[in-house]
Amino acid sequence: MAETPMTPHEVVSRAIHMGTPDRLPLKFASLGLDDTCHVSTNAVGTGDHAQRHTVDEWGCHWQRSEMANMGLVRAHPLEDWSLEASYAWPDPDDPAYYAGMQERCAQAGDRYVTTSIFMLLFERMHSLRGMTNVLTELHADPGRMAYLADRIVDYDVRVIENIGRLLPGRIHGFSFTDDWGTELATFVSPRMWRSFFQPRYDRIFQAAHAQGWDVWMHSCGKVNQIIEPLIEIGLDVINLQQPRLLGIEEVGARYAGRICFESLCDIQHTLPFEDQEAIEAEARLLLDHWATAQGGFILSDYGDGDAIGVPLWKKEVMLAAFREHDPWRQRL
Repeated sequence: MAETPMTPHEVVSRAIHMGTPDRLPLKFASLGLDDTCHVSTNAVGTGDHAQRHTVDEWGCHWQRSEMANMGLVRAHPLEDWSLEASYAWPDPDDPAYYAGMQERCAQAGDRYVTTSIFMLLFERMHSLRGMTNVLTELHADPGRMAYLADRIVDYDVRVIENIGRLLPGRIHGFSFTDDWGTELATFVSPRMWRSFFQPRYDRIFQAAHAQGWDVWMHSCGKVNQIIEPLIEIGLDVINLQQPRLLGIEEVGARYAGRICFESLCDIQHTLPFEDQEAIEAEARLLLDHWATAQGGFILSDYGDGDAIGVPLWKKEVMLAAFREHDPWRQRL
């Protein structure tokens, strides 16, 4: 008699915690496959991508080209620090921020449920103050940067606590974005990252774990040097979309089985420019080096194929390749 298949929630949770899922977990909404359900707050975020200009709840001004896209922050509300005294910090206790979350969560069924904060810490710092100012003042005025970072962390922790009270036991994972890497290294030295940022992420991670949530982080660029300290403070899932830049074999040798990878074939090199054979080979390479016999890998689509020049057929090829080499479906 065949065993009952695991629920989507169980598949994802077992992959994260090395509990041997019965198949590869999928976050592939573009092809109608998703073992997760995201329950968002009403944060403005980047706003309507069809609009050339939007303003988020932090007062950051987003601008974009005529093509619908996320855009860039072009006006920073705290670029002139003298404005901080009159700056209207967003209110994490505003009921409007959470309206409708219970109804959205009720649609999750048996999927793994996530919630999130966009631009959790570093990205929010430089969206408010400007990248040049932040990188300079981490050295020249660390007190000012500590104040800015701690105000943001206070907000993040409060949002986590409020969602936890609103949806007790219903959220399974907390996801966030903080792009930390250039094509060569992180924006700050590993020593600076450990001394300034690690304890602040630790506080946020502890708040999420106190709710019983797993912590998921997305970060672009060559972030190899901060994976270890992130593991130390309890990061559960890391979303890496440039595995070739990071080094598939190198990252697998150091971290496979110690953290769950949420990834796909490289969005800068492989998917846009390579053929079916190369995509299939990289899918197998990722599973060989980043997954373990117990779990540790989630296949996650890059949602905006047009932005990276990837047609739908390449996504279909990639999905088929990952499924063909699914280590858990094959061994159970």
